Amino acid sequence: MKETFYDVMRRQGITRRSFLKFCSLTAAAMGLGPAFAGKIAHAMETKPRIPVLWLHGLECTCCSESFIRSAHPLAKDVILSMISLDYDSVIMAAAGHQAEEIVDEVIDKHKGKYILACEGNPGLDEGATGGMSCIVGGKPYTEQLRKAAKDAMAIISWGSCASWGCVQAAKPNPTGATPIHKVPDIGNAPIIKVPGCPPISEVMTAVITYLLTFERLPSLDRQGRPKMFYSQRIHDKCYRRPHFDAGQFVEEWDDEGARKGYCLYKMGCKGPTTYNACSTIRWNGGLSFPIQAGHPCIGCSEDGFWDKGGFYNRLTSIDQFGIESNADKVGIAAATVVGGAVAAHAAVSALKRTQQKEGQE
Repeated sequence: MKETFYDVMRRQGITRRSFLKFCSLTAAAMGLGPAFAGKIAHAMETKPRIPVLWLHGLECTCCSESFIRSAHPLAKDVILSMISLDYDSVIMAAAGHQAEEIVDEVIDKHKGKYILACEGNPGLDEGATGGMSCIVGGKPYTEQLRKAAKDAMAIISWGSCASWGCVQAAKPNPTGATPIHKVPDIGNAPIIKVPGCPPISEVMTAVITYLLTFERLPSLDRQGRPKMFYSQRIHDKCYRRPHFDAGQFVEEWDDEGARKGYCLYKMGCKGPTTYNACSTIRWNGGLSFPIQAGHPCIGCSEDGFWDKGGFYNRLTSIDQFGIESNADKVGIAAATVVGGAVAAHAAVSALKRTQQKEGQE
């Protein structure tokens, strides 16, 4: 019988109390209620670790860098206990032919029961590059990808490279870089997109934890992203949102508005059109996120963000998202409404005082 997550933790000297605390923190990280901590604990105690093949295509490895910095749960717990990370060229000790043989071994032994995690994308333009844009073990990455995807229980597209194409697929895209879900003959395994450049570490580990706990995919939006992390815009939960509503904006870098923490909309912030959990989960163990550090959101988790470019170009028309299209008018409108309300309140108060005096006389 295969070892469970809890078996491994006990062998490492982890107490029952620490284990339950871990389950509670994991439930919170996934946005689930306290009741789900028990379900997570039960899954960890009874279910065997899931084999995972983590493949790398055209990418910069920022997703791996983010993943290993997860705090809830710790990446080491995910790698060593929750899953059986059998292949990952970035962090595995094996190399060469011995490492590549592991892929075939996992596919043969765990057909239909392993997770394929993809970081980066393949280059499909064989005409321009001769198919030599991404070679792994002497073979095009596309070949390894299709082979591993065929019998996977699920595919996770880590980051914007695997999810959307990102900078590799930006014009003129000489290698024909293609997101995982658009690769021909990729198979029928369900694909979970976890975009971001990179994704938040806790989001990455939470997706794996959910798959292990419930043995099914998390609820996905129409673009294939987990709703628990990609259902709200950064703008909706941003602590600078009140300044947007009040028409208080940073006009130039390091001006008075910047020092007061005003909204970065006019500096090109893409928060109103970007769906991610940056403003709630944040980065570096919940310490901060770009907007809190004084930099506008560049919309890195959205499809085609690199080609849209203009990281500091202000959004001009976002009516379809229910947000005012002209930020300059927001403050005026807000002030008018507030001013009108104050005037009306003053008039009513004066009328009441007059009526009270007349009654007393």
